[in-house]
Amino acid sequence: MSSQEEGDAEPGSCTSASSSSENDAPIGDVITVTIGATVPTGFEQTAAEEVKEKIGVDAIISKDRGRIYFPIASDKLFQVHLLKSVDNLFVVVEEYHDYPFKESKEETLLELQELASNLPWTNALQIWKLNRTFKKKKGFRKGGNGTKVKPTSSEATDVASVASLLVGCSVADVEQQELPPAGSATESQTKAEVTANTEDSTPDSEEAEPKTKVTKFRVTCNRAGVIHSFTSNDAARDFGGGVQEFFQWKADMTKFDIEVLLNIHNVEVVIGIALTEESLHRRNISHFGPTTLRSTLCYGMLRLCSPQASDIILDPMCGTGAIPLEGAIEFNKSFYIAGDNNDMAVTRTVNNICHIQKRRAAKGSAPGMPIDTVQWDLCNLPMRTGSVDIIITDMPFGKRMGSRKKNWDLYPSCLREMARVSTPGTGKAALLTQDKKCFTKAISRMGGLWRRLHTVWVNVGGLHAAVYLLKRTPGVFGQTPEDVYESRGTVKAEGEEKGDKELS
Repeated sequence: MSSQEEGDAEPGSCTSASSSSENDAPIGDVITVTIGATVPTGFEQTAAEEVKEKIGVDAIISKDRGRIYFPIASDKLFQVHLLKSVDNLFVVVEEYHDYPFKESKEETLLELQELASNLPWTNALQIWKLNRTFKKKKGFRKGGNGTKVKPTSSEATDVASVASLLVGCSVADVEQQELPPAGSATESQTKAEVTANTEDSTPDSEEAEPKTKVTKFRVTCNRAGVIHSFTSNDAARDFGGGVQEFFQWKADMTKFDIEVLLNIHNVEVVIGIALTEESLHRRNISHFGPTTLRSTLCYGMLRLCSPQASDIILDPMCGTGAIPLEGAIEFNKSFYIAGDNNDMAVTRTVNNICHIQKRRAAKGSAPGMPIDTVQWDLCNLPMRTGSVDIIITDMPFGKRMGSRKKNWDLYPSCLREMARVSTPGTGKAALLTQDKKCFTKAISRMGGLWRRLHTVWVNVGGLHAAVYLLKRTPGVFGQTPEDVYESRGTVKAEGEEKGDKELS
């Protein structure tokens, strides 16, 4: 079996890949490798722009949504951890754009098992070792608590543990939600993590181990597509067995040192080694709420609006303050106002701000952040007309917070109030919602106040949501037909009050 030759790996698609480890650079030399990154679905282009801006290289957006790839030299590896739009990072071992899967399930799995011994691991392992010298250390692996191990894919909604797949094997299967483009075929996306049986080692080998630390590993498979004769569990199990046989590593699901990734998207196969132990989106929030947004998604929404120096940026439904906090850290020349009508949400936001300030003080950074917090009524904001440059917020989906029925009254009212405080002609708004039908209807009645510029389809916790980028029209507030719109509940209440007066 020679899967490398049959796989048609494209030249240059993975700079570190070669047909033999003899071509790998000696340890200590500067080498160039390909880095893969998972990003919030819909914000791949935003992530690619950040890579170009901060690292100075062009990123390739994968056919598999939610991933980008870019080259980097080993002496600049630290720069990948400065990216704010990526969730997880991995170094590519080998990449196949048109992998020739066999029709037979048994032949395909055998080929995957043998593939492990034919891959150019040297450069990727060198990058992994280098990455350990400066990455943020995590302690959960030493504790052996398996519940703290997070999936590396973007938003997973159904996690099922599958036991006894093989004797001594443990498998976790994650089914990802499909992405929202209209007309796309339904694709099952699964993630499997498998370990091979390592309990049958002989007493002699156990006695010899204490002097030398045994490397522990785990294989995680992310598969998407309906053309495969195997499951992600099958692929992870057999490929993991090949990795163990080749390196003589010990498999461990929770206290592993190395996580090997097997990403399969239709005929595209990418093998990599994870560089992050925990998703980078968990960087700012210490006090979580029921609908806390990922920091990476917040960053994408902020970049969508291009904040400028001295801009006043408002989040009228701040929740835990994830959006204004990300802005105050990354776009700190603007000023952020975070508000909510819920006192618990305001308290969480204040606590998160204090947490960031303490962390900055411990690092010797300048005290203070351009952010303030207020408790208010969303439909009656205590702000002057036309005083806000940008509005960015996560609107109630009607799932965990609020209800779909209430949204029909809330959305038109809050859009009107946002239009009042927004600067005519230049004001912008980036609004995230999953209640697309209600929002579309509400925005259609705001033609004189808001104009839709762009829509980004995203996946939020398995829900198909959208980020709507709006621009405030030059129309003067109070002189458009939309200004006199009242919610159905208000109109009904006023009508009843008028009738009572007439009767009296």
